[in-house]
Amino acid sequence: MGKGAMLLLLCLMFCAALMAGDKTIYDFTLNSIDGQPAPLSAYKGKVVMLVNVASRCGFTPQYTALESIYEKYQALGFVIVGIPANNFGAQEPGTNEEIKTFCSTKYNVKFPMMAKVSVKGDDKTPLYQYLTDKSANPATGGEIQWNFTKFLVGPNGQVVARFESKVTPDSPEVTSAIEKALSSAKH
Repeated sequence: MGKGAMLLLLCLMFCAALMAGDKTIYDFTLNSIDGQPAPLSAYKGKVVMLVNVASRCGFTPQYTALESIYEKYQALGFVIVGIPANNFGAQEPGTNEEIKTFCSTKYNVKFPMMAKVSVKGDDKTPLYQYLTDKSANPATGGEIQWNFTKFLVGPNGQVVARFESKVTPDSPEVTSAIEKALSSAKH
């Protein structure tokens, strides 16, 4: 291989490595709870909270606080995306239709809900492979430990904070992080 070809190959490899590091949540598409493709790029410029949810968990009442902060900050460019997963204690055994009915009737959820996925293990959905990747997200990566883990994503599609299950969505810690991310979106 000639010097020019080798240089070109090295340059291409370097560029590919750089681009891999530039991934954001906008590179992923889930399915809505109704089965339609739901590209996360639809939320460009917004502050997004991604939450793996379950209907039969001790943390399930967090739906009330999630809906409350969604309603409080929605007009400012904030969205919550609920992502049902059955990875922990089989606490989300229902079908997408059953989950949708449960969320709307029991908790009056209005924020977007996605179709059930896996957030841990060999069948982990690509979005959660990215979110939990410590090399892509050193400060917030790591395996999901339980239902209702919350990832806060800035308007540029990058994860800015992670809150574990026990941290309630309406806690000062979370709401101040949302407000900070929203203020950065205005600049």
